[in-house]
Amino acid sequence: MLSKIRDIVPRLLRLDRRLDEIKINQGIILSELRNGQRLPRLFDYGFKVFSQWDEDGILQHLTRNLEIRNHTFIEFGVEDFFESNCRFLLMKDRWSGLVIDGSETNIERLRSSYFYWRFPLQSIAAFITRENVESLLDKSGFDKELGILSVDVDGIDYYLLEALADWRASIVVVEYNAIFGAARRVTVPYDSNFQRNKAHASNLYYGASLAAFWGLLEKRGYALIGVNSVGSNAFFVRRELLNERVKEVSVSQCFRESSFREGRHANGELILMSAKVSASVISALPIVDLDSNQTIRVSDILPET
Repeated sequence: MLSKIRDIVPRLLRLDRRLDEIKINQGIILSELRNGQRLPRLFDYGFKVFSQWDEDGILQHLTRNLEIRNHTFIEFGVEDFFESNCRFLLMKDRWSGLVIDGSETNIERLRSSYFYWRFPLQSIAAFITRENVESLLDKSGFDKELGILSVDVDGIDYYLLEALADWRASIVVVEYNAIFGAARRVTVPYDSNFQRNKAHASNLYYGASLAAFWGLLEKRGYALIGVNSVGSNAFFVRRELLNERVKEVSVSQCFRESSFREGRHANGELILMSAKVSASVISALPIVDLDSNQTIRVSDILPET
């Protein structure tokens, strides 16, 4: 029995590699088809290879049409990096990267993957806080003028980005919480030990609003250029890189409600209602209004029903 398992495992690994090669080739074809098109919204360029949603296509569009000096990326909150924003860039376009995740198990799985040794990728297992985030990124050895910075820790994302004032990525990708709406600049309070699945059983209490990220990055010379199709990730570009193919939009122009249903009951079962509808379960929880620097409740920003 053990000998059969030993025979099967290498075959499965080879199959996994072959499937990835097919996916990459499909991504190359889609990227070429999108190239040169003039589409009305950023997410119209989107497609999925290794990203969770349509971020691979969006980033292909941006990296083809922006003058990016350094083809480097740092992505954190990646789990094992098998599904991530920058893996396609790593494997198709040979970008160099650093990924960080709080789980030793996730990082070990990444390091044992067939592709880890084949591409210029570094990895760190560390729980990220605003106190250590800059020192962790420094370990990359990259110039602070990165190609892409992708932030997705499902929690204190705003504070981590705030702490990286010295890093000047050409493109910044952030996950926003659509429950918080388009109008208010709000975030969950800072907690160095914040974990989304422990902060509230619903899995809906995390992160910051799109307007919060816009307010922070606009002051640093970034322009919001759009969001993905499902209403989770937002894309910002350094203003001096904008051109006829990559243009600025406002928060109100591009904001999208999240279309996926990730809210959960206390027993862990999916609620299977839209985030907007199920938001009432976190209505009593605290959030920080960044304009007044006051702690308010989620219910203070939810529309009346």
